[in-house]
Amino acid sequence: MTEWVTLYPQTSEPLREEVDLYVASPLWMELRAYLEKELHAASRVEYSRCGMEPGWNVKFKQGGRSLCTVYMRRGYVTAMVSIGAREENAAQLVLLACTAYTREVYQHTAASRMGRWLMLDVTSPEVLADVKALVNLRAKKVSNQT
Repeated sequence: MTEWVTLYPQTSEPLREEVDLYVASPLWMELRAYLEKELHAASRVEYSRCGMEPGWNVKFKQGGRSLCTVYMRRGYVTAMVSIGAREENAAQLVLLACTAYTREVYQHTAASRMGRWLMLDVTSPEVLADVKALVNLRAKKVSNQT
């Protein structure tokens, strides 16, 4: 299978429909709808030259504040959610209700002055719920429904 970065080099920005077709996951569609409709986040396809994750990704921002960045995979996406120092205490509480997978990713992600950058593979409805809950911290919207 051809990798995302090979299909869409820097000179070939993918259309939204091409992103959806490549990922082909209802969880991705639900995450995107949640971010755009519930949190009113603006989405933008951007190219990253980052050595760890080069290629096109989708960034979601609310009022200039980054909520998450989504990386394309076949059949799923990886959501990068940053937990800043101001959100650390609230994140600890949210994590109590998260999956063991999400708690493990959090524990194994080093804290820096820019926060913890959690890379979560959205491969189940439970992990999707975790991502929504963590993004809500960034969006300043704590909700019991996910």
